[in-house]
Amino acid sequence: MELLDWIVKTFRENPSIPLFLTVALGFWIGKFKYKSFSLGTVTSVLLVGVLVGQLKIDIPGPVKSVFFLMFLFAIGFSVGPQFFRSLRGSGLKQVVFAVIQCVFCLVSVWLVVKIFGYGTGEAYGLFAGANTISAVLGVGTDSINRMAISADAKQRMIDIMPVCYAVSYIFGTIGSAYILSMLGPAMLGGLKKVRERTRELEAQMNQSSVNSDPAYIDALRPVVFRAYRADSEFFASPRSVAEIEAEMQRLGRRVFVDRLRIDGNIIDGDDITSDMRVKRGDEVVLSGRREYVVEDESWLGPEVADAALLSFPVEQLPVVVANKAIDGKTVDDLRSQPFMKGVLIVGIKRAGVSIPVLAKTKLQQGDNITVNGLAREVNAAAPQIGYVDRPTTVTSVVLMGLGIAIGALIGAISIKIGGLPVSLSTSGGALISGLVCGWLRSRRPTIGAIPESSVWLMNNLGLNMFIAVIGIVSGPSFVSGLKDVGFMMFVAGVICTTLPLVLGILVGDKVFHFHPAVNLGCCAGARTTTASLGAVQDSIQSTIPAMGYTVTYAIGNTMLILMGVFIAFIV
Repeated sequence: MELLDWIVKTFRENPSIPLFLTVALGFWIGKFKYKSFSLGTVTSVLLVGVLVGQLKIDIPGPVKSVFFLMFLFAIGFSVGPQFFRSLRGSGLKQVVFAVIQCVFCLVSVWLVVKIFGYGTGEAYGLFAGANTISAVLGVGTDSINRMAISADAKQRMIDIMPVCYAVSYIFGTIGSAYILSMLGPAMLGGLKKVRERTRELEAQMNQSSVNSDPAYIDALRPVVFRAYRADSEFFASPRSVAEIEAEMQRLGRRVFVDRLRIDGNIIDGDDITSDMRVKRGDEVVLSGRREYVVEDESWLGPEVADAALLSFPVEQLPVVVANKAIDGKTVDDLRSQPFMKGVLIVGIKRAGVSIPVLAKTKLQQGDNITVNGLAREVNAAAPQIGYVDRPTTVTSVVLMGLGIAIGALIGAISIKIGGLPVSLSTSGGALISGLVCGWLRSRRPTIGAIPESSVWLMNNLGLNMFIAVIGIVSGPSFVSGLKDVGFMMFVAGVICTTLPLVLGILVGDKVFHFHPAVNLGCCAGARTTTASLGAVQDSIQSTIPAMGYTVTYAIGNTMLILMGVFIAFIV
């Protein structure tokens, strides 16, 4: 008993200890799954926080704000390039759809709140949980604290928010995945038809005007370098390097000659010219997709294990598209550029999401593409595309610190509408600052780097530290709050999750005429539910939905968080 008293006393005197304990246990519990069901990290952290909060631990207010601003800046920084790029050009159609979807989310919550007679605190919790946008809890706290009501009334609203969030979040996550992966395809003609139409779209997008790219079928298939002895009838007379590559392209293979052994001498790099001739007995190193290269014995000659010939540097680099001349070009267009000779496209990431590498996939500024090839060829091509985003452990703290400070300062400016002070809030300001900094970074790589690992840490640690504080502080009143909202809050969450998604699917199909796979991806993105994107892709057996996810995710993440500013006003 004395040990327990000492632990409680220590926790109360050093709140950082239970805070880190809550985050650690929440992340651990969040990893467990039963079939397809998982509480997820955020909900797990919240519930652990509520448990720890029964010890009545006070945590200073600034702790929560610091981590929350860090999280919002990271969100904005990661989607900034895609957000601003989507406001013009071909992405505008998806932008409009995302805005409409977000309005559906807000209106659904407003209607349910009015019908069920809920207050502002319940509205914020319901909006955050049903739409799985945890950041709205922070925006709600800021907005409630600015209201001209008593301190006790404010605290009651703030305490009820995590209760409503926890109750409505469960269906918000599981229900979204089910609706988009199962009900969505049924509404669009049936799962079988959606799969067929998706395969047709993949085939259309994979039609190359040149030939097939080594990464078109599957971006994860390895690129290989293999050596062969020129020993077939094709080499009855000496053949030039240009003739060898032309023959392979005639056979529908994008394969390159990267190294030669002629008369016992190894030739590589700039010493290989297109008119250099290969005769019987010479050896050739080919690079390309595995299934293309290994087929070449039939017309080329047997494979050889020449250690010296195959010992050379090969580089795989992540390159950010920053060159305006590349923006809007297809993978096929890029591949046909002279500087791409010998360079293979392995993968494409947009707003942190992998999208299919198909011939007609359009590249956008801010995309991160992974290229593979000889070091000299890859390093020559990278500046023509943009800039190499080499892995680094160094974070530009200057960019992060100034970005958060300036954004929060601008967001703190408020105006009164109907007697209620309305502003972006420090939260909204930090988010928008992150968007701008992320966009500027994609245009001017010298501005400052924030590695993907740092963005992940700011995002996940920032949000979950904030959620842990909410759970611990509201813990003592959580159980009584749960009794107050009861089962009807779960029903309200079901309505607020289902209605916007069903309407979104219908609008995407009937009004915007999206392809079914793209439509489902757009709905998942506008609702910022990555788990649903995975469920949809598994259901229709394709990565095509990711092409509708990236733009709408950037808009949805921003819109839903900023909409939180106005919930107090409309409710």
